[in-house]
Amino acid sequence: MTLVRANGVTLHVQELVPTGVAEPPTAVLLHGLATDSMASWYFTMAYPLVELGYRVLLLDLRGHGRSERPTIGYALDDFVDDLSALLEKERKVLLLGNSFGGTVAFAYAARHPSRVSALVSVESSPPTTAWFARLTNRIGELAAAVSRPRALVTVGARRGALGAQRAQDAARLLAETSVREELPASRLPSRDRLAAITCPVLCLYGERSHVVEMAPETQRLLPQAALRVFAGQKHTLLIDQPEDVRAAITAWLRTSQPGG
Repeated sequence: MTLVRANGVTLHVQELVPTGVAEPPTAVLLHGLATDSMASWYFTMAYPLVELGYRVLLLDLRGHGRSERPTIGYALDDFVDDLSALLEKERKVLLLGNSFGGTVAFAYAARHPSRVSALVSVESSPPTTAWFARLTNRIGELAAAVSRPRALVTVGARRGALGAQRAQDAARLLAETSVREELPASRLPSRDRLAAITCPVLCLYGERSHVVEMAPETQRLLPQAALRVFAGQKHTLLIDQPEDVRAAITAWLRTSQPGG
């Protein structure tokens, strides 16, 4: 386990490096909010990216996994500040974000467009007002579940031991931090800043997820984005269909050839 101090917070970071590749491009994988951690990417895309010749960085976002959990500091800017500090010495990166991790990736690209070679979003959206209204509702649902611990455990148990653990992690994050107040009140990038993201973008959605309803707005903001919808899938697309997601991302990377 590697702990890195960035932006005043200790983050859990893992690095995977391909063998025999001089100066490999870097891919950074960002997970979702509350019920997620770097594990979702580690077991799905980390090693396939290494096989493609990427140096891979995975991290637990502040408050998640094995990273430090400060009581305050959970606005979108705080997550982007963490990433900016962590990647300060990187020349250019490929960003992959699942759910809220994708939103952080879009926000980072809006702030540092010249530092992003390409962006892959799984079940996510750029940080627009409409998207944050949905995110606020989701946080409210999680907060309500925290107030009913038995209900939270029951929901998690439906997905087995891992689901139960993630449910408990979400309960602790919402109970011990200001995320439920700070994140919905975040300062968002302007639409002009988001529209100025010019790197290649791939957006993957589950057909049965409400996030896919954000696809038209994403396409308007980023007309270069390639969109793909997976039939019958929900918001847990990355976990439920790792092989299909892996194949889609790998094929896109090979054809679009984004890189440092």
